[in-house]
Amino acid sequence: MMPKRSVLKGGSAQYYKLTKAHDDGYIDLQFQRPPPKVPYKAILLATVLFSIGTILLVVGALLLSGNISAEYADRTWPVLIIGALMFIPGAYHVRIAYYAYKGYDGYSYDDIPEFD
Repeated sequence: MMPKRSVLKGGSAQYYKLTKAHDDGYIDLQFQRPPPKVPYKAILLATVLFSIGTILLVVGALLLSGNISAEYADRTWPVLIIGALMFIPGAYHVRIAYYAYKGYDGYSYDDIPEFD
């Protein structure tokens, strides 16, 4: 038989406070999250993608605008496309890593895929 519970009313829900005699074998520590594991390899890869993508986008933009004379003008668009393909995921994961490091709500190192 269950021990008698006292009813606490809070808003639209009713909460039951268990008496000390009832022990279900759980402790509060097992429901706490362990400290986050920082995926250093993935953050390094994201930083490299972000850096190389930025460089390629700048070079492609300078080639497209004519500030850099291009002997082979047909290579301008591939440089821009490859730069964008590297910049977008790199910037996204670097941003997540930065916000997780700063401790913003909703951002965690768990959102960055690991490469183990």
